Amino acid sequence: MLIEVYADLICPWCYIGKHRLDRAMAERPGLAFDRRWQPFELNPEMPARGMDRFAYLSAKFGGAERARQVYAVIEETAQRDGLTIALDRIRRTPNTLDAHRLVRRADALGAGDALVDMLFRAYFVEGQDLGDRDLLAERAAAVGLDPAESRRFLDGDEETAAVRTAETLARQLGIQAVPCYVFDRRYALAGAQEPVAFLPLLDLGTEEAAMSRLS
Repeated sequence: MLIEVYADLICPWCYIGKHRLDRAMAERPGLAFDRRWQPFELNPEMPARGMDRFAYLSAKFGGAERARQVYAVIEETAQRDGLTIALDRIRRTPNTLDAHRLVRRADALGAGDALVDMLFRAYFVEGQDLGDRDLLAERAAAVGLDPAESRRFLDGDEETAAVRTAETLARQLGIQAVPCYVFDRRYALAGAQEPVAFLPLLDLGTEEAAMSRLS
């Protein structure tokens, strides 16, 4: 089953949603999954070097107090799901274009899922800057990609047009927020759903695959 996940790597609900989908997939061990990560920048106009976190929160939420209220819900949800999250460690909100480019490259090499896990952890657990190309190359190396080749790739503009095209397509499909999951390019589910919400769509894919083999 093809599962296309539209997400941004600095979206906490995408981080939570990824692990919830993992749990749902584990409930269906007999089904083969091809999960592909599709870009959806929450801040496509973000400066290349990102922004100071306090300035970003002030602009987005109108101040740190409102941000704390919003993030309290996120932290409680992550804790309930058994996920580590440390939003207070984040010092910069990055431009995520390079990270999305690298994920596309990793996806093509069969390491997309592993790299996404690495980048989610880097940002939400360690508070690292996902706009830092040295960090991105280092994390790519941790999932088996050549670090020098990854840095060369990041210093160029390969996959930039592909990221922009994918984001345009997402909006043409009516996707306005992430995470959003598209199953076999036919069925969509939006939001960081509980694992049980994914199961009917996974089962539908199983049934359709079985019928296809019989026809």
